[in-house]
Amino acid sequence: MRTRVHLNNAGAALPPRPVSLAVEGHLRLESQIGGYEAAEARAAAVEETYRDVASVIGAAPGNVAITQSATASFAQALSAFDLEPGDRILTTRNDYASNQIMYLSLARRRGVRVERADDLKEGGVDPGSVRERIARERPRLVAVTWVPTSSGLVQPVEAVGEICKAAGVPYLVDACQAVGQIPVDAPALGCDFLAATARKFLRGPRGVGFLYVSDSALASGAHPLLPDMRGATWTDADAYVLAEGARRFEMWEFADALRLGLGAAARYALAVGIERGGERARALAVLVRRRLEAVPGVRVLDRGSELCAIVTAEVRGWSGREVVLALRKRGINTSVIDRESAVIDMDEKGFSSGVRVSPHYFNTEAETGSLVEAVAELVAGRAGRYGP
Repeated sequence: MRTRVHLNNAGAALPPRPVSLAVEGHLRLESQIGGYEAAEARAAAVEETYRDVASVIGAAPGNVAITQSATASFAQALSAFDLEPGDRILTTRNDYASNQIMYLSLARRRGVRVERADDLKEGGVDPGSVRERIARERPRLVAVTWVPTSSGLVQPVEAVGEICKAAGVPYLVDACQAVGQIPVDAPALGCDFLAATARKFLRGPRGVGFLYVSDSALASGAHPLLPDMRGATWTDADAYVLAEGARRFEMWEFADALRLGLGAAARYALAVGIERGGERARALAVLVRRRLEAVPGVRVLDRGSELCAIVTAEVRGWSGREVVLALRKRGINTSVIDRESAVIDMDEKGFSSGVRVSPHYFNTEAETGSLVEAVAELVAGRAGRYGP
């Protein structure tokens, strides 16, 4: 029985019981027989995780690497490109902060140029701008965040994938906030790489993510800049051979308890039905937006022709952190959105701090109503200031 209203599923969702049992069970086994021995004993179950994760994204197990996070996946994919001074990375104005920082680091250290395609008037990257920039600038890589951290925007990754495929330009998708709430068919997206996490809408444990690598990328010999003995075999004093498939992007040291938790989360999501669960979550988000828009002093910030189960809002007179702490004291979980998370998007919207609400299929209309009621009381001053 839940004692909190959990509306922070874009941060870290509540793991269902099978996920908790998978993680706890393996840790218990390690304490009984040893870490290496437990890994050997559960090797078949770990292999099943690859099959289940592959099913979530419409891929084959050999195209899946398991990593420590979506950001680790993204970094491994990015490192596969031998970028030279003057090479261009084409991205969007709604990219994830960690990704942008990586690009800017490459610009600083390697002389790479970071380009951003224009947005559509209603929000989200303009595929026409991507097409035009590819034709004019011929980037080494196009990288798009499917669902950015700062709003409920769903970017047109399918359309961008068609453009990249036609132009023969490598394509990297950050699906961190899409997997688990939006049906994913990675091969159909036309992407070479797709990075994701377990902890968000997939309802897996923290500290584990995965990377999809396409057949064409693998056939080209793509591999991370710094593979270890999981990703390659040292065959001679001055030679190594890459591992087969996407596992060349993995690192040897990893928590098998988290791998097994990821597998349990994937199976649970497939049993619920990602499309069915996602529709329910999006319907709740629509309800939250509509109700928050009716509260004087609250500005809902989401824009785009397609929105998902994430709602962002600015509350007059309150910082995002203050709102989150006040709601938490009432037993309601949300998360903070600040400027550092999405500099371009938030500057364009003219705010520096807000609250992010992200329902999932297990939430109820009554729970979303309690959130809106609490926010309304904060604005009106009836609840007092709960901030630090």
